[in-house]
Amino acid sequence: MSMMKEFKEFAMKGSLVEIAVAFVMGGAFGKVVTSFTDGLVAPLVGLLTGKDLSQNMLVLKKGVEAKEAVKDAAGNITEQAVAAQAEVALKWGAFVTTVIDFIIVAFVMFLVIKAINSLKKKEEAAPAAPAPTPEDIQLLREIRDALKK
Repeated sequence: MSMMKEFKEFAMKGSLVEIAVAFVMGGAFGKVVTSFTDGLVAPLVGLLTGKDLSQNMLVLKKGVEAKEAVKDAAGNITEQAVAAQAEVALKWGAFVTTVIDFIIVAFVMFLVIKAINSLKKKEEAAPAAPAPTPEDIQLLREIRDALKK
């Protein structure tokens, strides 16, 4: 079997196509949930706390700006270049926002899987139709019934 033919059979299997569709839909759904959290949940929490949820942080060390005003020996104010240092902060608001996104996605996935499992149980519960009786067995039954009379 050629490699291309084998790859084509692999790619066209139902489960692989379903996974690909689920992956694309999951990415789009993730964007919807992020938009929901950033656009609705975070502002409501911000209304209670005074600032947007994703902007909450605990500053451990303030940043230093790139230039600093310094007086020289003559008393004139000059700007001295100082190495800029970024602020060091624990951005717990962004983390909480991401956790909320995860919980929403996980809950919706739970509901989808639960619905799919209940549909599978209904399909399994439906009794299979009995197979038709073979013709020779049917003829033997008719003969038996005729002899009983």
